[in-house]
Amino acid sequence: MASSGEISIEDAPATFKSFVWRHFGYPVVTINGDRVTDKTRTICKHCKKISPYTSANTSTMHRHLQNHHRSLLDQHENPQNRHRPPRNHRKSLFKPAAVAVKAEPSRQTEPPQLPQLTDRAAEITRDIGIFIAADLTPFSVVENVGFKRLLNTLEPNYTIPTRGHFSHTVVPSLYKECKTRVVQVLKDAESVAMTTEAWSFRGANMAEVLLEAVSEWELKKPNRSIAIVTDDVDNTEVAVRQVGLEPQVQCFAHTVNLATRAGLGVTRVTALLGRMRRVISVFQSPTAAAVLKFKQKLLQLPCQALSTDVRTRWNSTLDMLSRYLEQQAAIAGALSSPDLGLNTQIDALDSNDMRDTEDLVRLLDPLKTATTVLCEEKSPPVSLIVPLKSMIEQSMTPNHDDSTTVADTKRAILSNISGTYSGDIYNFLLECTALDPRFRTLPLLDGNQREAIFLRVQKKVKRLQTQTLAAKKTQQKAEEATPSHGENWDLKSESELTEPASKKTALEDLLGDSFSPEPECSNVSEQIRREIEHYRREASIPLSSCPLRWWKENSPQYPLLSPLAKAYLSIPVTSVPSQRVFSAAGDIVNAQRSQLLPEHLDMLIFLNQNMTV
Repeated sequence: MASSGEISIEDAPATFKSFVWRHFGYPVVTINGDRVTDKTRTICKHCKKISPYTSANTSTMHRHLQNHHRSLLDQHENPQNRHRPPRNHRKSLFKPAAVAVKAEPSRQTEPPQLPQLTDRAAEITRDIGIFIAADLTPFSVVENVGFKRLLNTLEPNYTIPTRGHFSHTVVPSLYKECKTRVVQVLKDAESVAMTTEAWSFRGANMAEVLLEAVSEWELKKPNRSIAIVTDDVDNTEVAVRQVGLEPQVQCFAHTVNLATRAGLGVTRVTALLGRMRRVISVFQSPTAAAVLKFKQKLLQLPCQALSTDVRTRWNSTLDMLSRYLEQQAAIAGALSSPDLGLNTQIDALDSNDMRDTEDLVRLLDPLKTATTVLCEEKSPPVSLIVPLKSMIEQSMTPNHDDSTTVADTKRAILSNISGTYSGDIYNFLLECTALDPRFRTLPLLDGNQREAIFLRVQKKVKRLQTQTLAAKKTQQKAEEATPSHGENWDLKSESELTEPASKKTALEDLLGDSFSPEPECSNVSEQIRREIEHYRREASIPLSSCPLRWWKENSPQYPLLSPLAKAYLSIPVTSVPSQRVFSAAGDIVNAQRSQLLPEHLDMLIFLNQNMTV
């Protein structure tokens, strides 16, 4: 690094071949006490003139030499002085290709080829792409001064590519690689299920969108049905049926949301929430907030701001009710304080209102717990619907001590949720619950109902087994009909192919009749029945255990029952995970990336959700 007075100059990398770099470098600036090389400008080593610099464009520097240092330019153009003086080189991450030299008639050399990245540079570039996708970072980060300085500290000889290289080459390459891996995983999976967000199909034919998704990800497979979870069964049923997806299950989180909003929509609750919101709005001003904080300290209550609900999110309404209940004494004291300076009188909620508030909080807690279960589990299976729905219905049972407000709320919630999951889909959900080793005893049902459920399970296992065997025979015939080219078949007689019978050991001769192994069941139906009986005698596993992991570990004991259980329990109980994907899209599209192309947005979302870092 050269230095003159207060100006420091850093030489250009040795890979820069233009002669102008003998006379120019990069100015070194100081940011918060740190020295940073500014590669957006160049500085003349002779007159210290600073000029803007665009990557790979040396015309400004060449023009400066022509106008202010003509003698240097003439010296370069003189063949006797053309050779560049030696310079200390550091080993670069780029290795220039060999330069061909013409023997006749001129001694001029051909232009050098583009530099080739070494493995180390390629690895860094790839990891920057992974960093952009994994952390949802804008492509423009590669142009930030601080990011460039970090890379320069870690690897001084690395030249970072342009943002366009990352958006058009690096990230698409990562996407293609990750997508190939995901498609293969889906191909190998015993069962698959889909979730959708209905609003995403607005303006498009949902059936076409679903067909495109099934085709793109190669989900169709012989004897493998594709279940789908939607948040609105009525508006998607026709499209789902056209595509051939089954069964279709309504998202349970959506079901709970609709039922709760129905309860909060009764007249008495609406009036209570309206009065509560008006009181809370008073404390939005700094003066009122300060008075409330003083009262909180005086009453030794938590110094927390009052919560305002978002009307489309019922859990925020529950939070508002709970916080108001906690701070009711401080609110009443603040409203009566002359320091509040209110122009109009706003009264705190009366004792009847507060009793209704307490009852509503107690009533909505089970619904919040159910929602928490759905959101906290990594992959909550559809087998949770029946137990959770039953728990909610029991908590909404009328009680003679209920106030009018609570009774109306219970009635509205119960009426809404009881109408969901009926008929064939409810029978299917009962079968899913029965095959979940956490709930296999089905304590909510009577003996006849339990027997009917496991009888249906037995029939479906037999049907699945028949389909599987038929598919194997079809595949075997196809393989036999298309032998490999050039393969010589060594035809042998049946007697040659038959292995000789094994001889009995002395122990088998003596005790074989008394201790012979239990013969294998030749009747498939009987074997299925035995597996179900053995499964029902097993002890239930803890509620915190993973049912799919249990079936994976115990599948050798249940070779016929486990495939159906895995297929059922792979269906998610909610489409919330797909909603979170769209939330991730909102994180990506911001002021720094308002012009992000749709295809780049799709790639970043996919990589963020599926890439292993």
